[in-house]
Amino acid sequence: MALPFSVPVITIGLLLASNIFMTFAWYGHLKFKGTALITVILVSWGIAFFEYLLMVPANRIGHGHFSAAELKTIQEVITLCVFAVFSVFYLKEPLSWNHLVGFAFIATGAFFIFHKWA
Repeated sequence: MALPFSVPVITIGLLLASNIFMTFAWYGHLKFKGTALITVILVSWGIAFFEYLLMVPANRIGHGHFSAAELKTIQEVITLCVFAVFSVFYLKEPLSWNHLVGFAFIATGAFFIFHKWA
């Protein structure tokens, strides 16, 4: 069966969507410190279910075009980007220069994962 979009576009799109769910599952409850821990755990599990509905197909579709190491690297870079936006706009926690430097080092690592040495 032919896919309507290219494998990289589908894979990255699914990874992006899954990471949005994951970020809310892992960190969204931080705005609700008065809510019982068991409640936020159960809600987080419910949100994570939707993350898995997107993450598993993303990895299944993308593997073969990307190696497993490349898929994981894409996922981590997307996670950092989604988290940076989430942190600033949802949690209202600014990112400082040291966060940006750390993210740049991770991006440098991602460059080396995708760089094909002769």
